Amino acid sequence: MRLSVMVLAFVCVCGVTIAIAATAQDDDVRGAFLTSRPKVKPANTGTAAKPSRRRTKTTPGPNKPGKPPEKTEKPDTSGLSSKPSEPATPVNAPRLGIGLTLFMRDSNGMAVRVDPDRVFSKGDRVRVLLETNTDGYLYIFNSTDNGPATMIYPHADLDEAGNYLQAHVPFEIPTSLATEERLRWFAFDENAGTERLFLVFTREPLGGIPIDDELIALCRDSRESCPVKPSAEVWASVQKELQQPLKMDKKQQNGQAETASEQQATTRGLGLAKDDPQPSVVMMASSARPTLVATLDLIHK
Repeated sequence: MRLSVMVLAFVCVCGVTIAIAATAQDDDVRGAFLTSRPKVKPANTGTAAKPSRRRTKTTPGPNKPGKPPEKTEKPDTSGLSSKPSEPATPVNAPRLGIGLTLFMRDSNGMAVRVDPDRVFSKGDRVRVLLETNTDGYLYIFNSTDNGPATMIYPHADLDEAGNYLQAHVPFEIPTSLATEERLRWFAFDENAGTERLFLVFTREPLGGIPIDDELIALCRDSRESCPVKPSAEVWASVQKELQQPLKMDKKQQNGQAETASEQQATTRGLGLAKDDPQPSVVMMASSARPTLVATLDLIHK
């Protein structure tokens, strides 16, 4: 039983539950996460295109011309490092947050919200919708039955091998834009087991993990190196960061269909506004750390 984000096949597992290391319920988490959502929806020009997922070319940091440099705190060296010496995190940088909603394909082919703790059966199909509260880089690793981890996003055949996300512009996996229906969902087969997705969201790209042209070249020149497997050092850092406390808030929305505004935002790269549906689960770091790591378990019984 394996999970693949290759646009060749999406064959997955069964039941789903969200497992997050060292979490705590916090009533203020959802409000803090939604604070940076725009008050109104972006103008619909009719020609909007999905944003580039490739590395941003702008100068990193929130400082703007004409403003004095912002104070910085001492770098947090306990988190994942994208470079040998990572830039300090601004004091007023928002806590990293991820919103997650699980959709299931109903009998009419529509996407409806489903309880992550539901036990699924052979033939059920699901899709994950992710939303971040700030710009950053998303890495998704997959481990089958606690086996070796494989990076399934970024991928050389998806989004030009980029993984840059804009705040509150939703990202779905698998994508509803796939050319074939069978590629638009994770399909649950008859094989029992557990697939664990590690969601790694960072302010800056991770060191030692190829993205963009580097990833494309690597997979073109040596298919044996793709899909990418993280080095022991990187994976140890992921596991360490996973132990950092997260604050979490859940919202029951079972049975509600995906809205037109969500579909447009996802497929056309539009930001979600404050009055758009909220994520079913919100996870936020407890401090302004450079990295957030959470897990999503897909379980077949």
